[in-house]
Amino acid sequence: MPAGHPTTTVQERRTQLLELIRSRRFATLDELAGALGVSESTIRRDLEYLEKQGDAKRIHGGALYTGSSPKLPHFETRQPMRWEQKRAIARKAVELISAGDSVLLDGGTTTYEVARLLLGMPLHVVTNSLPVANLLASDPTSDLVFVGGNVCPRTGVTQGPQADAMIASLRVRKAILSVASADEEGFFNNNLLLVETERAMMRAADEVIIVADSSKFGYRSLALLCKLEDVDYVVTDTELPEAWRERLTSAGVRLILASVAESAEEPVLRPVLDAPTQLSPVPTNKV
Repeated sequence: MPAGHPTTTVQERRTQLLELIRSRRFATLDELAGALGVSESTIRRDLEYLEKQGDAKRIHGGALYTGSSPKLPHFETRQPMRWEQKRAIARKAVELISAGDSVLLDGGTTTYEVARLLLGMPLHVVTNSLPVANLLASDPTSDLVFVGGNVCPRTGVTQGPQADAMIASLRVRKAILSVASADEEGFFNNNLLLVETERAMMRAADEVIIVADSSKFGYRSLALLCKLEDVDYVVTDTELPEAWRERLTSAGVRLILASVAESAEEPVLRPVLDAPTQLSPVPTNKV
C-alpha cells in the first residue's frame, strides 16, 4: 500500500516511518513527511510514539534510529535480561553527564542503554563498542571517536594493545564501564584482554562510573579489573542488598540507586534540543 494512501492505517504508517529512519539512520522532518505523503505534525506525533517505544529519537531538525543493535548473538541474548533495571540505571547514569562533556563508553548492554539516552546531547564520545558506535554514528549533535583494535565477535568490542595505546593518548572527563561481577576484592570481567583495555579507560578518565545491575554483586569472574575504591561512582538498582550498600560507601564510592518504578513514570528518552551547544575541546595527554 503506497505511503500516504487514504486507507493506510496508523500502525502501517508508523511501520513505514520506522523503516525509513532505520534505512537512513537520520532523516529530517521534511524528508519523512514528503516520503510518506503526510504533514510534519503527523510525523511529529508518530515520532513521539516511536520514541516511547525506544525505536527513534527526535533531535533538532529530524530523527535518529535507536532500535535494536547490530546482529551480535551474545549481545542480543543478554540485551533483554533485566532490561527494566538496565534502563533505570542508564537514566541515573546520564544525570552525571553534562552537555559538552567528553565521555568514554565501554561495551555492554547497560552502557548501550546509556548511549541511547545520550542521543541528541552535544558530547565528545569515545567508545570501543561496535553497537554503541553504530547507534551514535548518525547523531549530528555529538563527536564520535571509535577505538580500533581486535574485535571480540561475541560482544562487538575492540580490545588489545592497539586499543590500549589509542586510549592512552586521550583524556576524558568520565568513563562509563560495565562489569561481569563484583565481590569484596573488587570488580571483575570475563575477558583478560578486555580488562586491560578497561584499565586504560580508567587511567584516561577524571571520573570512573560503573553501571551494573544488582545481580552482578556477590561473586567473582575470571579477571580482576580493579578494587572497589578505584572507582568514583557505582550506579545500580534498588535491589542491591544493604550489606553491599555499606561496603561500597565504606570504600569511598558514591553509590546511586535507580528505582525501576520511578523510571517507568519518566519519559523514555531525553527532550529534544532546540539548538546545538558548543562542544569543548577534548584534552589529550602529552606524549
